[in-house]
Amino acid sequence: MLKRVLIAEDFESTNFSLQKMLEEFGIPNVDFVYYCDDALSKIRIAIEENQAYDLLITDLNFEEDHYVQTLKDGEDLIKAAKKLQPELKVLVFSANDKSGVVDRLVKNYNINAFVRKARSDSKNLKHALEAIQNDEKFFSEDVKNSVRKLNTFEFSNYDISVIDLLAKGIKVKEIPVYLEEKQLKPFGLSSVEKRISLLKDSLNLPNNAQLVAFCKDLGII
Repeated sequence: MLKRVLIAEDFESTNFSLQKMLEEFGIPNVDFVYYCDDALSKIRIAIEENQAYDLLITDLNFEEDHYVQTLKDGEDLIKAAKKLQPELKVLVFSANDKSGVVDRLVKNYNINAFVRKARSDSKNLKHALEAIQNDEKFFSEDVKNSVRKLNTFEFSNYDISVIDLLAKGIKVKEIPVYLEEKQLKPFGLSSVEKRISLLKDSLNLPNNAQLVAFCKDLGII
C-alpha cells in the first residue's frame, strides 16, 4: 500500500496534476518539490524521522535557473535517493524516453515504472500506480517499443567509446590513440575501422554521421 509519495517535477502545472491524481488514487500523504536537491533533502529527513517515502515520482529533465543545484537531473536524484533508501520505489514520468536512458535506469537503479509524458499519460500513470501497488513493474507501450529498438543490437563499452569519440569530432585515424590511453582493446586502426563498419552494416546506416545521430537518438551517448 502506497501511503507516502514524493513528487519531483519542476513544471507547476504538471506537479499540481500529479498531486490531484494521487489524491484521487487515495494516497493520504503527498509531498512535492520543484528541485532535485530539495527532493533528496526531504527523502533524507523522512528517513531520519522514521517516515520514509514509499514512492518517488520524478521527471528526468529539470530546467536550470538562478538556484544552483548539486543534483542536475532526475537520474542524479534517483541515484542519490537509492543510496539513501535502496528499497524506495521509483516512477519516472518524463518526455525523455530515449531507449538508452530507460535501459540504464532499469539496469542501474531498478526503477519500478516509466511513463512517457504524452496524450494518454493520465491513463498510463494510473496503470503504473496500480502496478506498483501490487509490487509489479509498468512501462508504457511507447517506452517498451523504444527499449526493444535498443535491444536489436548489443552495444559494448568499446562500441560506445568509439561512437562517443566520433561524436566529439575525433577522426577515425586518431581514435586508436584515445582507446590506448583508456586501455580499451583492440585499439589498432584496422580493428577500429572494422568495428565501425560492422556497426553501420548491422544497423543499416550509410555513414558515421548517421551512426552518431542514431546513437544520440537512443540515448547511449
